[in-house]
Amino acid sequence: MVMKPKRNEQSLDYVVKSGLAGGVAGCVGKTVIAPLDRVKILFQARNPVFDKYSGRFTGVFEAGRDIFKREGTMGLFQGHSVTLLRIFPYAAIKFVAFEQIRAILMPTPETRNSSTRQFIAGSLAGVTSVMFTYPLDLVRVRMAYEVRDTGARRLGLAEVCSIIYKEPAQRIHLFNFYRGFLPTVAGMTPYAGVSFWFYHIITRFCRHHPLATPYTREPIVTFDEFAEDLTFDQQTVLEKPPLKTWAELLCGGLAGLVAQTSSYPLEIIRRRMQVGGLLEPNRFVSFKDTVKDIYQAKGFKGFYVGLTIGYIKVIPMMAISFLTYERMKQVMDIA
Repeated sequence: MVMKPKRNEQSLDYVVKSGLAGGVAGCVGKTVIAPLDRVKILFQARNPVFDKYSGRFTGVFEAGRDIFKREGTMGLFQGHSVTLLRIFPYAAIKFVAFEQIRAILMPTPETRNSSTRQFIAGSLAGVTSVMFTYPLDLVRVRMAYEVRDTGARRLGLAEVCSIIYKEPAQRIHLFNFYRGFLPTVAGMTPYAGVSFWFYHIITRFCRHHPLATPYTREPIVTFDEFAEDLTFDQQTVLEKPPLKTWAELLCGGLAGLVAQTSSYPLEIIRRRMQVGGLLEPNRFVSFKDTVKDIYQAKGFKGFYVGLTIGYIKVIPMMAISFLTYERMKQVMDIA
């Protein structure tokens, strides 16, 4: 049997297809949890109208009901258009960067099992994607933070961008779009690194569990005995059998839970710095001042405000994103 050559993961075709798969995966995952995302931003930034709901389990549902009464269904998706504008290139760059960095750091099957290299590749991929898409993230947070009374006009994308640009905090006004960039990069290192690292570990475990994969793995013969007689696709199934949908969702969800827990305090700091222009447009609030303000206001627990909703949001988002990415790769024949 003639073996098919191994796919070139650094080819233009692979890069384009993996980028498309990643972008679609990110958009699908974010759309599913968009209402929760807005409530989370309002909690993290301590919006005065919604701060009363934070700190208790039912707060997220009460806040969502309040938004719906004030602004209708569209209020739950306020800022989501900017989210999609940001998340497609963000997710595309993240997954492409991960695949390319992984190909460099882990060129052989033996090195692909290295958890340390998986973490490094994920961290670098996350930081790379943030560098290119951060201004859109800040605009999205500003739009989600705004609370309107019933019937009031919603500010458009161009108006929000103009307000941010005109804030006098920085001499170079373009830097206003990078408020909170430092904690974002600092937080992305554990978040992206841990998510890819843990996803690799948990999926590797599930691929050896008979309930999680449609293929049986009977150790009758070793892989090496028949490697020369198998096609590349057949070897891939033996080395990396596909997971059932429920197992893929479980792996992605657990990866999101672990990643969220490890990086959440930095996310709180980032959100506060991003909305700082609304609260104090004349001053560029520093990382140190933000940490001090959060601690003085609510103590140590202030760095975990909204963590419950973070779990409710991130677990399904990561589960759906990883599942969609893997399925898109299969559809485009790059799995």
